[in-house]
Amino acid sequence: MERFHVIPAAAPPGSAEPGQRWVFQGSWCLKDRLPSAAELLTLAGPLPSLAKPPRITLDASAVSAWDSAFAMLLNRLSLQLQAQGAQLDLSALPQGLRRLLELAQQGQPPEAQSQGQFGWLHSLGLATLNLWGDLQAFARFVGELLLAGLQCLRGRGAFRARDFWAVVEQVGPQALGIVSLISFLVGLILAYMGAAQLAMFGAQIYIADLVGIGMVREIGALMTGIVIAGRSGAAFAAQLGTMQVNEEIDAYRTAGLAPMQFLVLPRVLALLCMTPLLTIYSSVMGILAGALVVVLVFGLDATAYFHQTLEVLTLTDFWVGLLKGGVYGAMVGLSGCLRGMQCGRSAQAVGEAATSAVVTGILLIVVTASMLTIMFYKLGI
Repeated sequence: MERFHVIPAAAPPGSAEPGQRWVFQGSWCLKDRLPSAAELLTLAGPLPSLAKPPRITLDASAVSAWDSAFAMLLNRLSLQLQAQGAQLDLSALPQGLRRLLELAQQGQPPEAQSQGQFGWLHSLGLATLNLWGDLQAFARFVGELLLAGLQCLRGRGAFRARDFWAVVEQVGPQALGIVSLISFLVGLILAYMGAAQLAMFGAQIYIADLVGIGMVREIGALMTGIVIAGRSGAAFAAQLGTMQVNEEIDAYRTAGLAPMQFLVLPRVLALLCMTPLLTIYSSVMGILAGALVVVLVFGLDATAYFHQTLEVLTLTDFWVGLLKGGVYGAMVGLSGCLRGMQCGRSAQAVGEAATSAVVTGILLIVVTASMLTIMFYKLGI
């Protein structure tokens, strides 16, 4: 290829081993049908076998015209050369092109740059660092949210009431349909599972105990939390992520308005208010599903079922369910808003933020559910 050739390069000061200079000439634009990085590596031949990593200088001083296609080609080429262990010298590139390559290298994921050199141990270290960074970001986000809540209580920087009620409608009444369906089906499954064992002893009436306690204390809040994580958590992340892409959050800061107070706080408070109510509704739907199984399948009296349910349930069970529902709602609100505020500036980043919000929300729900269950057991509640 006339526009590309490889020549030996003199050894740099302090080094006894020479390298190579890859020279680019002529026009390197999209209209010139540029070769791929693999084709250039084939033309250059195998790298020299030296005691130290070979030093390769990319020289584009003789290039008469170039565009972004040439920058993308050099970026792919440099990544492949670094994966083979070569040391690159970009000093012979035009300043604008060198700046583009540096920005592109900074945007590459660290694991993509060094996976071939370090293997699983390096990946494990990066995963640990990412986890530690996420924990720090979550703690910082919670602290900023608490400060925003305190300022709101003091009457400074309060969000608009209509914004709050709009979010309440979104996370509450509009979620009744899916919560009804999921809770009813889960109650139905729970009743059938218990009936399969209790029927052997003729104790089908105790299905009311199983469904009532299970739905009120655990499953009602858990299923509600998972439903709102997939529904409201993803919606919060997508909304805030889209605002991040459109630079609306930057406009809030420029106008002197705190995004934490006007965007995050009303969403978290709305979930804190509505999730306990949805938990009660979910528990009632599960108990009704159990009654349907007892009456239609086993032929028991509905009055006896509801009487047994009222006998076994206590106010403590309801308070435990309400507390868990509120905690799960807070976890979903925090994860959705956090991922939305961390969203990048592209359409792909919005989708990734929504996915990450759902995964983080469900993970936090499961962790807090385990912790609360163990705590209530130790306290005898």
